[in-house]
Amino acid sequence: MKTLTIEELAETLAPLQPVAGLDLGTKTIGLAMSDIGLRFASPRPVIKRTKFTKDAEVLLDFAAREKIAAFVIGLPMNMDGSAGPRAQATRAFVRSMSEKTDIPFVFWDERLSTVAAERALLEMDVSRAKRSERIDSAAASFILQGALDRLSMLRRSSDAEGA
Repeated sequence: MKTLTIEELAETLAPLQPVAGLDLGTKTIGLAMSDIGLRFASPRPVIKRTKFTKDAEVLLDFAAREKIAAFVIGLPMNMDGSAGPRAQATRAFVRSMSEKTDIPFVFWDERLSTVAAERALLEMDVSRAKRSERIDSAAASFILQGALDRLSMLRRSSDAEGA
């Protein structure tokens, strides 16, 4: 497994392959998945974190079942652009995953994704209890949707250059 930029993913991604989005938390992993056309991100059930080996197994089982071509993982940067302890933990998680899979990872700046997810859930009038259950997968959807939008833009510019 290797880490790719979003531009490298755009160049290497085969048609009709879905991508998964991850929001790595200390207690849960928010999970989202794209459609095969790479247009829409949809939340999936949250993974409750236990030990790394078990978490990796659950993620890789999901990836195999859904034929995931890549993971887009939120990189929790500080508002000033620096990397704090959570960003370091996310990079360490990806390094550990690299020993278990060939599926590439793409880091995606997730600043304010949880805030956006919280707002969306509030606008949908989701109760406080349900919001706490869904927030991580909603954040993973925001992370993945941002990456899908970028992939779409890269494809359009590549098609325009090739025309």
